[in-house]
Amino acid sequence: MSDRAFRFGVVATPTGGPDEWIASARRAEELGYSSLLMPDGLQLLAPFPSLAVAASATKDLRVGTFVLASPLRPPRSAAWEGHSLSVLTGGRFEFGIGTGRPAVREFTESLGVPFGTAAERLQQVADSIDHLRELDGTERRTPVLVAAGGPNALAVAADKADIVTLAAAPLASRDEVAGMVRTLRNAAGDRADAIELAMNLFVVGTEVPPWTQSFVGADAATLIEHDSLVMLRGSTTEMADELQRRRDALGVSYISVNGAFFEQLAPVVERLAGR
Repeated sequence: MSDRAFRFGVVATPTGGPDEWIASARRAEELGYSSLLMPDGLQLLAPFPSLAVAASATKDLRVGTFVLASPLRPPRSAAWEGHSLSVLTGGRFEFGIGTGRPAVREFTESLGVPFGTAAERLQQVADSIDHLRELDGTERRTPVLVAAGGPNALAVAADKADIVTLAAAPLASRDEVAGMVRTLRNAAGDRADAIELAMNLFVVGTEVPPWTQSFVGADAATLIEHDSLVMLRGSTTEMADELQRRRDALGVSYISVNGAFFEQLAPVVERLAGR
């Protein structure tokens, strides 16, 4: 379905101080990863300054939000921060945004801002992108990544995103994910081939850390039983072949991985990145 070359990202957050964060960024670049991506939430350090540090410590590594929770910032503010980082990194920033998980409601309450309905949060996503395009002007186009699962989010992504990460449930079948791709491509029309498709790996191998199991809501046996696409296992050759099958069937060429597993995935990155 896609002839795009593979590229890979690491999803991580600074937890051990600046030296560890810088070392992780440099290691990701050394291993051939395209990008370092950071989640959003008040339980973490703020993504924009964190990513600025990572970008300044590396040469070519891209950095990105994965993804901003739209209720946490007014759209113009999110766009202003994103545009600023795009300029200051020399175009190495990817503006990732989505409507936010249910846990974001707690963060909005502590900030004193509304969580909003699903439609309102999705409108914030669209408005943030529009403001970013305005700030970028004609001199720059910051790549926009939208995390989308349902038909309404896929429609916004089809209209406005450069990259779409398929936010499927951890136990979603391949047919369900293929249906998401069809919905996206139908909505995108002439833009369909210009959109880079992405998916996130939560687990590499068959060992699922307790916090990952809690996050995805399934243990290793359940993920294996459902042929979950958030897991990748086997030898380097088997994992590379599986990602190629996913690209052929779904068009997914941008693979991000949980930072706990970026060393384990490195042999696959070496084999497939840029191919």
